[in-house]
Amino acid sequence: MPGMLTTAERTVLTGAALVLPESTLAGGRLAVDGRGRIEEIGQAPGPDSADAGAEAGATVLDLTGYTVVPGFVDIHVHGGGGASYASGDPEEALTAARTHREHGTTTTVASTVTGQIDEVCRQAAVLSELVEQGELAGVHFEGPFISRHRCGAHDPDLLRDPDPALVRKLVDAARGTARMVTLAPELDGGLESVRMLADLGVIAAVGHTDSDYDRTLAAVDAGATVATHLFNAMPGVNHRAPGPVVALLEDERVTVELVGDGVHLHPSVVDLALRAAGPERVALITDAMGAAGMGDGLYPLGPLQVRVEDGVARLVQGGSIAGSTLTLDVAYRRAVTLNGLAPHTASRMISLNPARLLGLGDRVGSLEPGKDADLVVLDADWNVSAVMRKGAWVTGRDRLPVAK
Repeated sequence: MPGMLTTAERTVLTGAALVLPESTLAGGRLAVDGRGRIEEIGQAPGPDSADAGAEAGATVLDLTGYTVVPGFVDIHVHGGGGASYASGDPEEALTAARTHREHGTTTTVASTVTGQIDEVCRQAAVLSELVEQGELAGVHFEGPFISRHRCGAHDPDLLRDPDPALVRKLVDAARGTARMVTLAPELDGGLESVRMLADLGVIAAVGHTDSDYDRTLAAVDAGATVATHLFNAMPGVNHRAPGPVVALLEDERVTVELVGDGVHLHPSVVDLALRAAGPERVALITDAMGAAGMGDGLYPLGPLQVRVEDGVARLVQGGSIAGSTLTLDVAYRRAVTLNGLAPHTASRMISLNPARLLGLGDRVGSLEPGKDADLVVLDADWNVSAVMRKGAWVTGRDRLPVAK
């Protein structure tokens, strides 16, 4: 079955450009141990070196001409491969996770959409089992505690104020796997819910909001640390009413999500956010729905229907942008080729920053000894050639040359 892992084995990758946290190491060597962890990183030995021979007990792959980056970490994704995390079906959720895994996303937080509270609780229970099995890294609740005026692709009839008791009900339904809740802090109960989430160790994210500048800062003071898809589903910047965008960009406590698909944001706006927040405070996300990895057509998004045309997802009713069809390999390629970012800078935004945000920075998010061997092999055009997760090949192993 596509996307299934093969057994971890000791593997040495040699000759590739290795994208490290602060730089790129040309002609590098990366060894993966039999436990699925990065054993060591260094310079590949030259052909005349005493260490140039094949290593005993290891598969040695010659990746000269390739680039190896850390596995991508997506903290905001609703589905892929024709499947949705909001379906409540574990097989659909696995299909979505494995679709994105084949595109390099080795760590996934599954996002729900607005629905009846009890139904979203049921979805959370299903997703929590997949977290416990190691398929997912957590659950993100996007809605129903969002603004009717900025609901985007969420059913306005199902929206609720963020009553702390209801917010807690969703978090409890995830059985310790809730990682983030997006809410509008200007609604009744908004700030109280932010404080409660912070106390519970769950990320409070400001999004789908009609909040003003001061209320947004109050939410950050209460414990909010993420801006859900910054610029989208919130008021724009006004010179007399700066709104949530300016508050979230200027506060160093906040990580801002950006959807780098060229549809949600103009490339110049991405550049603006990078200059304002710095790459250490940006997390590139997909906000992908079920059409990611698929073609045009009709797809469900929670209780709503979405039509995808030319790769752009919009609600059938009303025409609002309804998530994306993006995968993070495309987001990485765009960041490097269109925004002109250094490979290690793009990697920070798409792997290390979100990993640290989730509290997983000691395990994933960068190529460093001791961390899980989650990595993506890219060709000269920044396309995915192979993906490894925890030392086992997800896809593409047969395309990589074995060293002579």
